[in-house]
Amino acid sequence: MSRNQFIANRLREVFLNGRWIANTNYKEQIENVTWKQATQKIGSLNTIAALTYHVNYYLGGILNVFNGGELEIRDKYSFDFPPIQSEADWRNLVTEFLLNAKKFSDHVEKMDDSKFDASFVYEQYGTYQRNMEGVIEHAYYHLGQISLIKKIILETET
Repeated sequence: MSRNQFIANRLREVFLNGRWIANTNYKEQIENVTWKQATQKIGSLNTIAALTYHVNYYLGGILNVFNGGELEIRDKYSFDFPPIQSEADWRNLVTEFLLNAKKFSDHVEKMDDSKFDASFVYEQYGTYQRNMEGVIEHAYYHLGQISLIKKIILETET
């Protein structure tokens, strides 16, 4: 399997349809969450909505680079999201997230192998491969948080 296919498959696994590493994925975790659950605060933890926005923020920012734009995202803004005040707001975020995950995976799958060894924007940011691996690791980290928060919310509702 080529590098681009391997990494694209790993991205799809964590975001859209996999169950191998975490036995779940973002799509499975967030599609059946209501906006009330998504915005429910549990102690000092981030909400499901905040974590979904946060991961989507990075997907969107890197997609912008893929499409020839600048790297405009900054860590300090990655949790600055508009309030989720309705089911429609939440569904829009979920839809955007899943669409970005698909676009991101599809783009990686089409990347030429040599691109993975090239610097990502600036040399100090490492290679495309290192950044794609970072996206996967970051995604699994927050998927674990979402899964646990969702479990706590569902347990308190019964």
